Amino acid sequence: MIKLKNVSKWYGQFQVLTNCTSQIGKGDVVVVCGPSGSGKSTLIKTINGLEPFQKGEIIVDGVSVGDPKINLSKLRARIGMVFQNFELFPHLSIRENLTIGQVKVLGRSVDEATEKGLKYLDRVGLIAQKDKFPSQLSGGQQQRVAIARALSMDPIVMLFDEPTSALDPEMINEVLDVMVGLAQEGMTMMVVTHEMGFAKKVANRVMFMDRGLVVEDCTKDEFFGAPRASRARDFLAKIIH
Repeated sequence: MIKLKNVSKWYGQFQVLTNCTSQIGKGDVVVVCGPSGSGKSTLIKTINGLEPFQKGEIIVDGVSVGDPKINLSKLRARIGMVFQNFELFPHLSIRENLTIGQVKVLGRSVDEATEKGLKYLDRVGLIAQKDKFPSQLSGGQQQRVAIARALSMDPIVMLFDEPTSALDPEMINEVLDVMVGLAQEGMTMMVVTHEMGFAKKVANRVMFMDRGLVVEDCTKDEFFGAPRASRARDFLAKIIH
């Protein structure tokens, strides 16, 4: 579903990604972890063209993301993205947040978009909030709306960029529960997160990054059992304690 080959990126003279290579198959749930500043969020944003990259190749479902002729809006419609700060439109109701992308990007009718959006709002347990505005919802609720909005576009892949890092601790589980459900339904997912409990429960692969490099790319059991890289072992020891 996603193929990364020697992906490298610079900000000016600073190299933020170095020869990142991996393959994510259909139905895989890959957790991307590592210390702050290791390039995790940058890597995930290159996959849907939110961050340009200077070297290497990214293929999503047969489409080359770096191709200058690619229609990025069309590509992004197929790759759901959930950010740490929700990114909902504050001036639109929850119902309107769920439908605007479907109408403008996918060309659906308002009725069709509303039906689809409300189906996923119900799926994340928030159908009663459909006429409220984002500011009237808790952080955990807003993040669940953001997930419903992404799902309304019928994505082939879901990318999550630290989806729980802006939430109060008691709100984290309500978002993770939705993500666990998606994974169990077979959604292909890449998740940048420090939530190792989620990784142990749901991921089938873990990518560990440090200083722009993919240091480990292995099964969940290998990573939590005995990661080969000493940097990964140090990270795991600190985060689990």
